[in-house]
Amino acid sequence: MPLSWNEIRHRAIAFSKEWTGAKREQAEKQTFWNEFFNVFGIRRRVVASFEEPVKNLSGDYGYIDLFWPGVALVEHKRLLQS
Repeated sequence: MPLSWNEIRHRAIAFSKEWTGAKREQAEKQTFWNEFFNVFGIRRRVVASFEEPVKNLSGDYGYIDLFWPGVALVEHKRLLQS
């Protein structure tokens, strides 16, 4: 059953409070994205995968942090300190 906008709003507020100030990209990125999808009632494993291999413009291979085919391509970055 789809979530109501009110439930999504409450989940989004809780998510933003939980992740305020997070700085450790490698240690937290997969948990971050799993919890982000949960805000909308989506199980990330059903729609997207982590560390998807990709070929870059120079012809070398690397990995993209999160891939949802036809919807999103995510390269997760840490908070930059000034």
